[in-house]
Amino acid sequence: MEQIASYVAPVATTIAAFIVASNLGARITGIGFIIFTIGSVAWTILGYATDQPNLLWQNVGLTGLNLFGIWRWLGWQARIEEGGHAASDDSRKEPTESLFPVSLMTRGKVLSTDGQDVGRCVDAMAGCSNGRIAYLVVAEGGLAGVGESLRRLPWTGCNVEDEQVKAPIPKSQFCSLDRLEPDHWPAR
Repeated sequence: MEQIASYVAPVATTIAAFIVASNLGARITGIGFIIFTIGSVAWTILGYATDQPNLLWQNVGLTGLNLFGIWRWLGWQARIEEGGHAASDDSRKEPTESLFPVSLMTRGKVLSTDGQDVGRCVDAMAGCSNGRIAYLVVAEGGLAGVGESLRRLPWTGCNVEDEQVKAPIPKSQFCSLDRLEPDHWPAR
C-alpha cells in the first residue's frame, strides 16, 4: 500500500494542481478537487505508513479542504451556473429580448462571422451607470494563459447565441485588432 500511495500521491496532486490552475470552469475545477482529494488521501496513507505525523495530519486537513472544494465547485457553483442557463433558456420563450449570464464574458467562446473560433472571452468592460458593454477582452492562442494574446473586441454588433459570442467581423479582421497588455486596457 505504501508503494502505491508513493506513486499516486505526487501524480494526483500534480494533475489536480494543473486542472485547478487552468480555471476551465466549475465542473472541471470540481474534478480537479476530486483528484486533489485522491492525492491528499494517498499522502495521508503515506504519512501513516512511514510514521510521519506532520505529513499525515497536514493531509487530513487538506482532505477536508478538498472536500469543501468539491462542494464549492460541483455543488454550489454548478448550481449557480445552472440557474443562469435556466434563466437564459426561459428568456428565449418571452416576447422581450433574450438574456444571457454575464459570467459568459469570462469564459465564452468567440466566433467570427465566418464561423471560425477566434478565441475566448476573458473579461469585458461596461459602463458604470448604464451597464452597457463597451468591449470584450478576448484571449487567442496559447494554453491556459501561457502564450495567449489579448485583443479588444468592440461590443457593437456582437451578440450571444448558444453560450458563444458572435463577433461581427471575419477572422482576418479580428487578427488585425489591437493587442492589449494584460495589465493595461483602454478606458474606452
